[in-house]
Amino acid sequence: MDTNFSQQLLSSQSMLKQFAYKFTNDLETADDLTQDTLVKAMKYHEQYKEGTNMRGWLFTIMRNTFINGYRSNTRKTALITTEEEISSSQLAVSAVANRGDAKFAMEDINKALSIVPDCYTIPFLRHFEGYKYHEIAEELDLPLGTVKTRIHMARQLLQKQLKAYKK
Repeated sequence: MDTNFSQQLLSSQSMLKQFAYKFTNDLETADDLTQDTLVKAMKYHEQYKEGTNMRGWLFTIMRNTFINGYRSNTRKTALITTEEEISSSQLAVSAVANRGDAKFAMEDINKALSIVPDCYTIPFLRHFEGYKYHEIAEELDLPLGTVKTRIHMARQLLQKQLKAYKK
């Protein structure tokens, strides 16, 4: 690392702190972010191309460092709770899924599908499988509007049959 690069880093430090404070709204966290940015800049100094915008390069490093830290902290706080009482919604996320519930739900879905007329079920299932409307229309030799209507009708009929699962 050459002395010119080091001097540019040192002269950018106060400007970086101001920029970091805009991200964090906390002086200590802004100092940490500034320090992390400078350390990364020194570590990856060979990637800096002489003559390019040093401030822009440093701002990019800082922004990416902040975003990655924010994402990491969000994941940690989402997984770890410090509350003594754990809510049912937190338990639902952390608890092991009960496959018996899924089996009953699937049986109810299949039962509801058997009640829906085939003229609605077939286009609906093709759409559910990922086929596009025009592909279904071609396969079933139906107008595009008819396919869309039948899929819509199947959804409505299934919603009526599966009211218990609506949240």
